[in-house]
Amino acid sequence: MTIRFDNRVAIVTGAGNGLGRSHALALAARGAKVVINDLGGARDGTGAGQSAAENVAQEIVAAGGEAIANRANVTRPDEVAAMVAAAVEKWGRVDILINNAGILRDKSFAKMEVEDFRLVIDVHLNGAAICSKAVWSIMREQGYGRIVMTTSASGLYGNFGQANYSAAKMGLVGLMNTLHLEGAKNGIRVNALAPTALTRMTEDLGLPAQATDLLQPAAVTAGLVYLVSEDAPSRTILGAGAGCYSRTLIYETEGVFLAPSQQTPEQVAIAFERISDTVGQKVYINGSEPVTKQLARATAASAH
Repeated sequence: MTIRFDNRVAIVTGAGNGLGRSHALALAARGAKVVINDLGGARDGTGAGQSAAENVAQEIVAAGGEAIANRANVTRPDEVAAMVAAAVEKWGRVDILINNAGILRDKSFAKMEVEDFRLVIDVHLNGAAICSKAVWSIMREQGYGRIVMTTSASGLYGNFGQANYSAAKMGLVGLMNTLHLEGAKNGIRVNALAPTALTRMTEDLGLPAQATDLLQPAAVTAGLVYLVSEDAPSRTILGAGAGCYSRTLIYETEGVFLAPSQQTPEQVAIAFERISDTVGQKVYINGSEPVTKQLARATAASAH
């Protein structure tokens, strides 16, 4: 089996460097027509420039592929709408969206300014929502779409000094979950990628030389390409880094039912070990399932 993207059109945000560039080059090499989106700013979101996006687009064209550069700010709906319109005007459709654009403003929560929190949320989470909204009706009408959110282990598990980044990255998982449900009937599959790679976003980690050799973007991109393929899964959080691939699942324990007379903080504390017991835990596919479970158990208990 060979995964190809002939006659498919992809938009990759934050594609001027690092993972975004790697994703764009890989999709183009497999036949996709690619919009290279990059504002061209610094890692903290300041500044702007055209060369990053232009360079990647020119690299694809020089290799025989098709690509256009675009400098839309993903937090600006008007600019994103114009980017999508340019892709449709040139190629007639949009099949793939990779929400990869991001910035960092790391500080401990005690020292972090509210504006730094707001801006990181705006680029990562709101930017992904704005871009997804811009292609949503197109994908619905054509009955086909593939969207990937770029989450992170920092969002899934936390990371000191990254309260803003972590909140944004976990928010993207929630966005993925709901878009998966709403897009399924129209052939839209939505996934999340949790990458680990050596890019300018990770350059301050002080990784040893061996790690830098292993953490190449191409290893992450292999997982990304699968997540946007025709036979892709949906509602999958795929971890990828250093040639290792894993899947993150969110479980809920079976829990306990407490009778009305026992519904006190003290009884919750007493039952907490049983509440935390992982035997019988489940992965739910929508937010109504745990509610249904709770009501069924409470109803059954009250019938006795």
